[in-house]
Amino acid sequence: MAAKRYLMNAGRTTKQGQQINIGKDSPEYLAIVTTIFMNVDDLKEAGITAGTDVRVRSDNGEAVFHCKEGKVPPGIIFVAYGPPTCKLMGQTTDGTGMPTSKGWEVEVEPV
Repeated sequence: MAAKRYLMNAGRTTKQGQQINIGKDSPEYLAIVTTIFMNVDDLKEAGITAGTDVRVRSDNGEAVFHCKEGKVPPGIIFVAYGPPTCKLMGQTTDGTGMPTSKGWEVEVEPV
C-alpha cells in the first residue's frame, strides 16, 4: 500500500519576517523554516509524535523538518517558506517565474 500523501503549503509568517532582520543563518530563523505543522489527527494516524523530526518527500526531493501540532485542516501541512522547502519544489513555474509553493503532494515519515 502506498504511503498517505498530504498537501503541503508553504508561506511567509510574521515571526519569520521579524527574524529576517537577525539573519537567515540565525538559529531562530532556521528553527522557523525547519518546522512543519500537522493536524493532530494526522499525527496520530501517521504514528508521528509532535516534537520529533520527520522526513518529507515530494516528487522533486526531500527534507527533514521538526514536526509540531498545528491548527491546520486534516490532510494539510504548513511550513514557513525557506531553504528546506526549496528542496521539495519542482522547477516548473507555469510562466510565472516562481515555482509553485502551495499544494504539493508529500509523504511524511518519522526519522
